[in-house]
Amino acid sequence: MAAADTRTETGTEVPALGGMPLLGSLFDLKSDSLGTYLRAQQQRGDVVRITAGPPGLRAELYCVFSAEGAQQVLASESANFRKDNAFYQELRDSFGNGLLTSQDEDYLRQRRLVQPLFTKRRVDGYAGAVAAETQAVVAGWAQAPGEVVDVGEEMMQLALRAVARILFGTDVEATVDVVDRCFPVITEYVLRRGYSPANFPRTWPTPGNKRAAAAMDELYAVCDRIIAERRSGAPAGGEDLLSLLAAATSTDDGEFDAAELRDQVLIFLLAGHETTATSLAFSLHLLARHPEQQARAREEISRVLGDRTPEAADLDRLPYLTQVLKEAMRLYPAAPVIGRSSVAATEVGGRTIPAGSDVILAPWVTHRHPGYWPDPDRFDPDRFTPEAEAGRPRYAWFPFGGGPRACIGQHFSMLESVIALAMILRAHEFEAVDTDVPVSAGITLRADGPIRCRIRSTAG
Repeated sequence: MAAADTRTETGTEVPALGGMPLLGSLFDLKSDSLGTYLRAQQQRGDVVRITAGPPGLRAELYCVFSAEGAQQVLASESANFRKDNAFYQELRDSFGNGLLTSQDEDYLRQRRLVQPLFTKRRVDGYAGAVAAETQAVVAGWAQAPGEVVDVGEEMMQLALRAVARILFGTDVEATVDVVDRCFPVITEYVLRRGYSPANFPRTWPTPGNKRAAAAMDELYAVCDRIIAERRSGAPAGGEDLLSLLAAATSTDDGEFDAAELRDQVLIFLLAGHETTATSLAFSLHLLARHPEQQARAREEISRVLGDRTPEAADLDRLPYLTQVLKEAMRLYPAAPVIGRSSVAATEVGGRTIPAGSDVILAPWVTHRHPGYWPDPDRFDPDRFTPEAEAGRPRYAWFPFGGGPRACIGQHFSMLESVIALAMILRAHEFEAVDTDVPVSAGITLRADGPIRCRIRSTAG
């Protein structure tokens, strides 16, 4: 690391976003962080410094908004940008040291053990579980034609049940209620502590600490019970992912112990349902607001699938539906903000980011950058034809991150989303009730209210 710190600073100073004299942009970030990042790019360019907080507790954020800068941070110079900030530490303390949060040799060992379980062939085998959970949703909606539903909540439940079934097999019912009850408490705790300039120790008996500790104890207990059953050889009712993780081993990397298994399970639950649910919900929201694109997607589904259940091989046969999903992920990226910490002073876009800085990438902003996306707020799935994609920089669209830390579950997310959308759109038409849905950046993108649509069955 000492050698890295001798890197020459050749760039110019990073321009700052204006703010209040004593508090900088603290209140802007608290009330609308995504809007603040978007305004920073529009007013000050592709590398911007934002300060927040009073002197002595002030945070400085170095924001990188260009596709080229994102590629540098995530890929070409990824070793210089680590997950060392306070937010990732809070994630580790709450959800464990799994693939999302681990670093260095821990991460490499985990990735080597987990990678064989996420090959395309293995992931394609989960299509049946996704279809079964989606069919239950479709059938439930068919009982109430013309009903208004909150697709945000409905897709959260669908994605949670799908990932729980794939992780736990027949133990899905034992876990869904616990996750549904405990995750919101823990995620709010992580957010509050991760973005606070100072925190009480977790061991202090404050009301917030006690609530979070109780939720973590309950969540950990159900995971530990199921893990103990798997490791004792109890039948799982199929090749669920937890059983495969428990059996993962190699000569060089050994195997996961019980605590490591729990860390992986918690991270997969966190990353595997909220992100996919966001993509599904906003795909339906956008199609509900754009009847012409909805009809085009439905025509493709009917022509390709007819009445049969979609399979993994159908992803390549549904190009327009995939374009719809990608455009929804552009406008509503499930990970709207990505944080890193710089090891050495680094030039990005002609500007110098000092060593030890908090670095922010914002897909929310890059996905709206007018240099890559004409009329960026317009919903247009044809932005993702093969020809259009070939004409853009690689990191103009990066909802799954990128580089050596790219999301290992991105094929699973696309598989689940396309299958679920195909089955839902084949059975129901959608009309938007909420045309303007406010959002904010939590651990993932979240709607600050319902995403209501009126549904009508297409049968008959």
